[in-house]
Amino acid sequence: MTGSTLQQTTTLRIPVRGPFDLEKSIRFLTDFRPACRADAAAEPGTLRLAFPVEAGWEHVGAAVRQRSPGSIEVEVFAEEALAVEVGAQVRRILSVDVDGVGFAKIGATDPVVGRLQRKFPGLRPVLFHSPYEAACWAILSHRTRMPNAAAVKRRLAEELGRPVDVGGRILRSFPAPDVLAGVEAGPGLTEAKAERLRAVANAAKDGLLDATYLRAMPVPEALRRLQRLPGIGPFSAQLILIRGAGHPDVFPGDEPRVQEAIRTAYDLPRAETEELEELSMAWRPFRSWVAFALRNDREFRMREIGGSMTA
Repeated sequence: MTGSTLQQTTTLRIPVRGPFDLEKSIRFLTDFRPACRADAAAEPGTLRLAFPVEAGWEHVGAAVRQRSPGSIEVEVFAEEALAVEVGAQVRRILSVDVDGVGFAKIGATDPVVGRLQRKFPGLRPVLFHSPYEAACWAILSHRTRMPNAAAVKRRLAEELGRPVDVGGRILRSFPAPDVLAGVEAGPGLTEAKAERLRAVANAAKDGLLDATYLRAMPVPEALRRLQRLPGIGPFSAQLILIRGAGHPDVFPGDEPRVQEAIRTAYDLPRAETEELEELSMAWRPFRSWVAFALRNDREFRMREIGGSMTA
């Protein structure tokens, strides 16, 4: 489809509990290759997004601004009936659906977390638009360098997605599940990966990748269910749950590089995974947030340059 859709506009004001800085989210997305449809260039301080909304998978747009520390303004480009659903999804994407007051308290008692909070004030995990899109990224990036996987993801959006007019800026929305369910192999996309993408799309259509559904169940059960999908192993399941569904409290037990960052930060060079998990109990209920901050630390990220990390 070549023509963009002109949507109705609704403006929502969404309260935010705890420290949050939209500019930090924008800077993260600017450097994060998979986020190829986030745009902040047209208007400084504004984040523009296009994505299939989980409530029916219609293609929608949103322009996010922060007028004051305690709230964000979301301009929704969609049918009025979808405005609340789009707002809820934007809240999750920016992790402002979680009360962050308690996160600041962890930094007061843990020097490592406190250093990260001072270094990145107001930074919260920035998520994929949905668990469905996170699962697709997990498939595309498996054993593939991040720039190559991002290029394939962009191609899928251009060829199978939908252009959305987000306040005068045309952004490409990722293909909805019913479209991706028929995807075929192509440049950079093997038949095996195409088959796995089709399975992910069908799971999304069946509601098995719904964020609320995944976050409502115990973490081990959610991870087990995600690993029933073809091509989704322990690492990818954690990616989907943490960076897709936005679960704030998951220890990265299958992410060796984050664990190495924990060892370095706490000067525990020989600590086993079980010891690190025990240490992380002091971060509850924000273990995902602390892991995200560690990953965002330049000292840690420099070790990943040239790699193919996905989370």
